[in-house]
Amino acid sequence: MLIAAIAAILLCYVAALVWPATSSLLMGSGHAAASHGEAPHAPEHAPPALYAVIPFVALLGAIACLPLIGRTEHWWESNLHRFYVAAALAVVTLAYYVAHAGVGSALTALDHAILGEYIPFIMLLFSLYTISGGIRIAGDLPAHPATNTTFLAAGGLLASFIGTTGAAMLLVRPLLETNSERKHVTHTVVFFIFVVCNCGGCLLPIGDPPLFLGYLRGVEFLWTLHLWPEWLFVNGVLLAVYFVWDRFRCYPKEAVRDISLDETRVRGLKFSGLWPNALLLLGIVLSVALLDPSKAVPGTQWHPPKYMREIVQLGLVGASLLLGSAAVRRANRFNYHAILEVAALFFGIFICMQPALEILHVRGSQLGIDTPQKFFWITGALSSVLDNAPTYVVFFETAKTLPVAEGGTAVALAPGGAIEQSLLVAISLGAVFMGAMTYIGNGPNFMVKAIAEKSGIRMPSFFGYVLYSGFVLLPILALTSWLFM
Repeated sequence: MLIAAIAAILLCYVAALVWPATSSLLMGSGHAAASHGEAPHAPEHAPPALYAVIPFVALLGAIACLPLIGRTEHWWESNLHRFYVAAALAVVTLAYYVAHAGVGSALTALDHAILGEYIPFIMLLFSLYTISGGIRIAGDLPAHPATNTTFLAAGGLLASFIGTTGAAMLLVRPLLETNSERKHVTHTVVFFIFVVCNCGGCLLPIGDPPLFLGYLRGVEFLWTLHLWPEWLFVNGVLLAVYFVWDRFRCYPKEAVRDISLDETRVRGLKFSGLWPNALLLLGIVLSVALLDPSKAVPGTQWHPPKYMREIVQLGLVGASLLLGSAAVRRANRFNYHAILEVAALFFGIFICMQPALEILHVRGSQLGIDTPQKFFWITGALSSVLDNAPTYVVFFETAKTLPVAEGGTAVALAPGGAIEQSLLVAISLGAVFMGAMTYIGNGPNFMVKAIAEKSGIRMPSFFGYVLYSGFVLLPILALTSWLFM
């Protein structure tokens, strides 16, 4: 599996290196390959018809519904089957381009989707996932409400710096081990999904996939630090609600025998694999911040070559696998299933969403979505039932078509263009925060649910989880909208 994963990544790079020259020959000088991280150019042909977005809608619908249908639930668990669906719908999308605008148009769309976005997107997630999988935190602390709240707070902070996937992988198992003697643990895992898998990840673009896609579209690396007031408010309130819930509702329900076992079966936290993986995670952050090919390295006039960032990240992954402890990965039960699932699905998503992006580029200003409140709630609502990364992209492109309001602040995008800051804040927060509303809103949600269930915790159903998010998270987000937008 490891050899196959590395081979697939290397194959992508070989294609990336030879494709620009090939595609430019096929498409002509008017269709040069997009620069790494650029937004899609305005189409030189008429925008696609509305029915061209049907494959995109169908793919997102498959992601949402097939895991919930009895006859397809187990079939959908195979990453190969996921790839079949994603690739088939991607082929339909490319066939539309060929039929309506020629082969050159299809190659341009494929160029934007794969070279401009998919490769850097999946390489970042692959790097964070693999390197963080080499770090293990083991132990069994007394599962007091304050202890669990500290776990959630630490995860909420780490999520912005090593990604929601990395933070979830790192902390969910020690949290479950700490709570292994307790019976009332479901709410703890649900709040872990709220904070660590979603709401904690909005301070840096590596924190959550939607923000990284914004970075690829020209948003400055440190711009997301503007979101710290909302990050602090939402996560602070969630932690306070959790502590009160656990301290006064759930902890008193635990049997005396279970509490006694929890107090006596104590093992201090033990960290394994920090060397070299902690240093390598820092290297991933620096590669994203400094090696953007559309910008000069700070303090110099040098622009990194295309794909240098991704090659550096792949090298850091190789260093983690070669220098890190294989025993630590075995103890973590580390495998590539989750990242291969993301790779299979997003291959199709990035291709299928190209018609929607082109339509929004031309007609986005006509949709009537023109205020931060509207962008926050519509982006968030769709992020709840669809994947939040493509939802972010759709409304990011919509906001770009709108003029900056009088008195508003424009956020400059590299290599050109601008977007109103209040709208970008609303889109970013809606996508990140409301990805926590359902299991399907963000990739780590289902991963944590599966790990918890394998540990013997009975997790709520899809709609049971929505009751938690509807009664706990939604009022907090409504208050956030009222206070900050």
